[in-house]
Amino acid sequence: MSSRGGALAANHLLTALVRETGAEEGELKKLRDQAEASGQSFDRVLLGRGIDEGAVLRAFGEDLGLEFRSDLEGVRVPPEFTDRVPMAFARAHDMVALGFADGVMEVACAHPLDVHPQDDLEAMLTGPISFLLVPRHEISELLNRAYRHRADGVDEALDDLDGTDIAGLAAEIEESEDLLDSANKAPIIKLVNSVLFQSLKLRASDVHFQPYTDRLQVRFRIDGLLYDMESIPKNAQDAVISRIKVMGKMDIAERRLPQDGRASIRVGDGEVDVRISIVPTSFGERAVLRLLDKTARAYALDQIGLDSINQETVRNYISYPHGIVLVTGPTGSGKTTTLYASLTEISTGEKNILTIEDPVEYQLDGISQVQVNTKKGLTFSSGLRSFLRQDPDVMMVGEIRDLETAEIAIRAAITGHLVFSTVHTNDAPSTITRLIDLGLEPYLVSSSLVMVMAQRLVRTLCPSCKVLRAPNEEEQTSLRSIGMDPDDLPNGEIAHSPGCDDCFQS
Repeated sequence: MSSRGGALAANHLLTALVRETGAEEGELKKLRDQAEASGQSFDRVLLGRGIDEGAVLRAFGEDLGLEFRSDLEGVRVPPEFTDRVPMAFARAHDMVALGFADGVMEVACAHPLDVHPQDDLEAMLTGPISFLLVPRHEISELLNRAYRHRADGVDEALDDLDGTDIAGLAAEIEESEDLLDSANKAPIIKLVNSVLFQSLKLRASDVHFQPYTDRLQVRFRIDGLLYDMESIPKNAQDAVISRIKVMGKMDIAERRLPQDGRASIRVGDGEVDVRISIVPTSFGERAVLRLLDKTARAYALDQIGLDSINQETVRNYISYPHGIVLVTGPTGSGKTTTLYASLTEISTGEKNILTIEDPVEYQLDGISQVQVNTKKGLTFSSGLRSFLRQDPDVMMVGEIRDLETAEIAIRAAITGHLVFSTVHTNDAPSTITRLIDLGLEPYLVSSSLVMVMAQRLVRTLCPSCKVLRAPNEEEQTSLRSIGMDPDDLPNGEIAHSPGCDDCFQS
């Protein structure tokens, strides 16, 4: 493929590009000259102008005699590729193997003129290679699938722990490491990456590293419940905690005081924020990691489990022009999800909506979201105070936890702004007591409070083992106690989940 540079000047390529892309030949010649002058490859310049990638690759394929494919569904990357090619290299140059044909490895690439990376790949694989052209998004998805099994090797990582150099960890850690790229990492790094990858695959919200006298127990919180997972040998405990500290930019030498930190990790094309808390215990340091998937979508109001009556009630109150709307409930009950759904409901482009959060859990289109930074003096109260100078219509503060924040929220509400927030109480009536206990005057609470909604997280049934059956007598009694007639059930059935491996028999 190293002889393909001469194809830039070929009229055959321009003819193929005109036919496939619909672009004018004169414009294509200008882009070709621009590529030659800047040292960029012609195909990258074309893609940078927003020209359809499939059309560009088809034209280059015709000119270079390379096959074009656009669907890699069902393709399995051979281990000969993943064992020898680092994921970082494959992702950086958009190349992945599709299999073998007559003993020759077929490699998909998205940049046919990048000859040097292709030469490097040939050196890594040693055997014969043939290239074909595939769009970048197809290659990226296949890379994610191909390297995923390598990132999930917790047992393998546990077997590789012997002789880990704790002091050398810091030099081997990148700012935002891809969990799928665990090959050739130090054993402790590979182990922690594997645990985090497994937790994300199981949709865990928190990962606990809990020390015991004889082991370091890994536990995942999934759908509100904690499950014991792998046990890490006691002699690896300090190394694992040190790795987590380095991820969170903490002091690895400090073992007597609690520490908090943050990290950002990549999983393929996605990114996950991690909040890290470490506290010393009698059996050593304990770490808890809260996982926040930045690519997760925010739910709409009709997708969070409210019945039609409650939906209309909430819609009514969040449409008020001013006042305070509060959501209360225990940690992990979905308060932020409810607030996001409410903001999404009223975000029509006609309102200026700002939020101050710790942390920003989901990205919302059309809404200005601010992350708390206490080290720099950006707190809930200071952020909310600054918002008042931003001509806001609606504001959201992550939590009202002190008098200063409460007073600013009240002041904003009574001066014509709609304010959303959360409070940690067990039920809705207790919220009023909590606000007064913070130091607010009762008349200010009564004049500004629009709605308080208490909620709990209801666990969903496992889709793998969920079945429909008639309710037994105990279940019929429970239904009647909440005002439901068992005879009104659709087909007289309820859903039941007996438990399976996917839900840990829960």
